[in-house]
Amino acid sequence: MPSLRDVQLKIQGVKKTKQITKAMNMVATSRLRSAQGAMDGFRPYARKFSEVLGSLAEKAGEGASPLLIPKTEVQKIHIILCTSDRGLCGGFNINLTDAVKHHIKSHPVEGAQYSFSCFGKKGRDWCRKNQYAISDAYLGIIGSKFGFNIASVSGKKLVDAFLNDQYDEVYIVYSEFVTMARQLPVVKKLLPVPPIEKEGAPTAGSSKYQAEHICEPSPQELLGELLPRSIYVQIFRALLETSTSEHAARRTAMDNATKACNDMIQSLTLAYNKARQASITADLMDIVGGAEALKG
Repeated sequence: MPSLRDVQLKIQGVKKTKQITKAMNMVATSRLRSAQGAMDGFRPYARKFSEVLGSLAEKAGEGASPLLIPKTEVQKIHIILCTSDRGLCGGFNINLTDAVKHHIKSHPVEGAQYSFSCFGKKGRDWCRKNQYAISDAYLGIIGSKFGFNIASVSGKKLVDAFLNDQYDEVYIVYSEFVTMARQLPVVKKLLPVPPIEKEGAPTAGSSKYQAEHICEPSPQELLGELLPRSIYVQIFRALLETSTSEHAARRTAMDNATKACNDMIQSLTLAYNKARQASITADLMDIVGGAEALKG
């Protein structure tokens, strides 16, 4: 049985850990509000942008832009991996790297060469551990405040590399924020641009009105400008979603850690009381035994 001093030290250590987890929970909650506000504000823009782009692509037809044409032979595959820079957020980063593993296994390509652009230290470290080529690493972005220029700079590099045949396909892996307790890893194809489906498209027998977009200049010229920007928009949205998901995951993890500390404190307090009672009982037995010995 541990001594009273050992149990006291354990209780003090758990209480200090509880203070840290509680403080981190409060910080994550504060940052989550800001990140969620930015994400909710950008979602309608991204949705409408996709709708207009889908209308233009439908008018322009296939082959209107080289970004729409798939490569005849796919060998060089590039993946944008969005993770956090720090840990203590549960299985957040593991779920994202597992999504990459599952995608590679479920879409086998003979002789494929994989390369990565990493947003976050955890993704970069995972790529280094698995000996994947890293084209770019952007650190200190996810989890903090960032602007659209981050997405436009990284997106322009990807578009230029795709047009120069450095990449045959480009995917992005990020965490989509659903609820405070649920964040889903998503693998999405960026290049070549997949067929764009307009959200809310009418089904068979439906008479829902669809807006007709008037184009000036021609749809082909507009697609040349808007298709690269659509890549930037998708990257920026993925960063916002991942940043919000990270704060939510860390808040949940720290809340669970605080509850675990409370349970440990209760258990250790009970053990301390039992050890203290046993010590008092032993002292009383010694006193009674000594008194009986003196009487004898």
